[in-house]
This record gives sequence, C-alpha cells and structure tokens, in this order.
Amino acid sequence: MKKSIYVLGLAVISLASCKEEVVAPIDYAVVTGKVANATTNQVLIASYENRKKIDTLTLAADGSFIDTIQSPKGQYALINDKNRTSIYLEEGFNIAFNADAKDFAKSIAMTGTGSLENNFFKAKSEKEATFKSGDNPYTLDEAAFKEKMAGQKTAINSLLDSTEGLSETFKTTQKNDNNYNYLVSLSNFESYHQHYAQKPDFKVSENFLAELDAVDISNEEDFSNSSSYKSLVNAHYGKIAGAKAEKDSISYDLAMLKTVAPIKSEVIRNGLLKETVFGITVTEKLDEYYNTFMAASTDEDQKEIIKEYYTKLKAVEAGNPSPKFVGYENHAGDKTSLEDLKGKYVYIDVWATWCGPCLAEIPALKETEKAYHGKNIEFVSISVDRPDAYDKWKQMVVDKELGGIQLIADNNFDSDFIKDYVIQGIPKFILLDTEGNIVNANAPRPSDPKLKEVLNSLL
Repeated sequence: MKKSIYVLGLAVISLASCKEEVVAPIDYAVVTGKVANATTNQVLIASYENRKKIDTLTLAADGSFIDTIQSPKGQYALINDKNRTSIYLEEGFNIAFNADAKDFAKSIAMTGTGSLENNFFKAKSEKEATFKSGDNPYTLDEAAFKEKMAGQKTAINSLLDSTEGLSETFKTTQKNDNNYNYLVSLSNFESYHQHYAQKPDFKVSENFLAELDAVDISNEEDFSNSSSYKSLVNAHYGKIAGAKAEKDSISYDLAMLKTVAPIKSEVIRNGLLKETVFGITVTEKLDEYYNTFMAASTDEDQKEIIKEYYTKLKAVEAGNPSPKFVGYENHAGDKTSLEDLKGKYVYIDVWATWCGPCLAEIPALKETEKAYHGKNIEFVSISVDRPDAYDKWKQMVVDKELGGIQLIADNNFDSDFIKDYVIQGIPKFILLDTEGNIVNANAPRPSDPKLKEVLNSLL
C-alpha cells in the first residue's frame, strides 16, 4: 500500500514539473534614445489622446534616456526644448530613438521593434505634406476638392500596401483611419469653403456628404483606434445636441452632455463624455450638469476630475465672495489688487495675446467701456500670457489702445486666482458687485447684448 502511494506521488510530482509555464502578456512599450547636442537636459513624452504629459525624462550626460510606458497604444509627442516629433507605440514595442538637436527633424532615426510602423507614419506625414503644399484645397469647388481628397486617400493606401513587414491588422486599422480622415475632410468642406473661399452663403450640394451615411457610429474598435472616426461620431451627436439646445432652450454644453449620456456603448459614451468635462466650468446649471455627468460616466478618473471641478465651482457661485488677486502688475508698472477696487462693480476679462477669440472681443469691450464711462464700474483685463510674452502684452495694450485696468497674472494659468475660478479656456468674463461678491462667474461676453442688459440692471 505504501509503495502504491509512493508511485502515485512521483506521478503527481512529474505532472507538476511538466506544467507549461504561463507568461504574462507584455502590456508596456520601451523607448530608449539619445538626443545629441541637446540645449536642455529634459525630454517630455505626452499623449495625443488626452493631451497630457506622460513622463518627463532627464537626459544623461551623453544625451541618452530610457522610458517604459504602460498600456501605450497610440500616438505620442516626444519633445526636447523646441524640437518635437510624433512616435507611435503599442504593447511590446522596444524602440531606439536617435536625433541631433541641431537638425532634429532630418536626423531622426528609429530602430528596433515598432520602428517599421513609425517609419511608415513618417513617410505618410511627408506624403500628406505634398498634398497640403500649393493652393488651399478648401478653395476648390466640390468636385475638385473631392477628387483631391480621394487621391490623397489612395496614395496613403498605396503606401501601406507597398511597405513590407507591416501586419495585416495594422494595415486594416490604418486604412480605416485613412477613410475616416477623408470623410472628415468632406464634413468640414462647407464651413471651411465658406471661410477660405470667402463665400459665407455657400452650401454643399445635396449628395456631397452621401458617403457619411454609411458610417456606423457604434464601432467601438474604430472609436478606440481612429481619432478621425471619433471626430465623425462627435459631430454626429453634436448635430443632435444642437437641435436639442434650440428645442429645449438650454446651452449647447448641457445639451451635448444629455445627448451623450444615454449612449449604450460604455467605450463611446465615456470617450465622448471626456470631451464634455470642460463644459462644467462654463455651465449656468452647475448641479444639473454635475449630476448628469456622474450618472452617465463609468470612468472613475473622469468622475474624480468632475468632483474636483464641482467643489471649486460651488465656491464661486453667485453671491459668494470672489477669490482675490493680490499685487498683479498693471501696465504702468505698479501693483493692483482686487481689494483696491472695492466700492465699484468690476467686470473682469481674462485673456491672452495669443487667443484669437479674446482679440475678437476687444472692439466690443472698448465700446462697452466707452458706453459706461463715468459709471460705478471698473473694467479689468487680466492677461494670462507667459513671461516670455510679457513684452508682447505690453506692446499690444498700446497698439490696440486698450482701456480699463490692464493687468498681467502672476503665474499665467497657474495663478491662484485663475485656478480658483477653474478657468480652463479663455476668454473668460467675471462680474463682481461693489462688495467683491460674485454676480456671475460666467458673465456675458462684451459682444453679447445680454451684457448691457445685466449692467443696466445694476448701475
């Protein structure tokens, strides 16, 4: 009996020792590199997907670096000082990147696993550049424009087919993205042609966009792999939201959130909800916006961001004391604080010299200042320009003959006053009462007739 047990035990040990080893799948990519003649010792890697910094790396004395990126699939920007390039990563890639900062773009070389895909993207970018050279395609007529865009799509597909070594999966994904990019160009044609051809009344013909009708807006794989497809899906729901905003007399931001919330696909719903996060910073219905988003999203990271925004925004609701700015430099070189303006209504314009929509509001702002000259109100413009644009700010105030109190924030978008108001985009307009309390943290723009209605009710 004991002998039988012993033999059985050996069999069990033998079976255990012959068990196939389970290897965990690789869920990361490795990038090693070297930047010769670098003018700064840092390399920044940022994601195109969420426009956020992933890693900041310190170059060794010889300019080398190494980084490991988890769940990496997608396009990234690799930045060294003023030099930047794109790099595509997938799980299992192990790329060696080399460049010379003196001639960065031309000197870039990539080897190793994943270099084939990256060299394709480089060749694709060069080919697309040839299509963009010359006359602006959006000035062409419909037929010529569609022919040019179709030609570009064919050329990129041919490049894919002629590049040896690319997997069929990669080729299929890129061809799908290429087609979606073509369709995006068609969907943009009407508004772009109106602008570039200076034909504000132009409308595309009835069948021009017929190809878009075949797009399946519920394809999760394409939504995850193609930014162009995501744009088409976003535009689809954007049209529905626009109609909803008009029908229900609500803001577009809230209408878009309510349009996206019922989408069945969790991947697509969360992806589109990510685009609505900013909306909570400008909505007039804070609680409704917050509750709708929280009920719709299953992305815990997004929900944490919204919670943080919501808490801060509750503190700057109408009737609450305004956050303070202290000792901001004014255009004369002196210091101005919000407390200095107590006893007057204060209309604040947060802007920057590089912001097109901000500059577009200047004529209306100057007209409004003139209309209320001598009234109990101060017009304050706070620039969030970076230090390297300080002289540009000083000169623009003079060149555009800007009135009111012209200030520059102490730390651009990282200034406490800016962060307290959760300002994520400019221009931003804020109206305060004579005691420094908030009348409206999202006040009407100068170009909006509602602004004068509000001011007339106060003054």
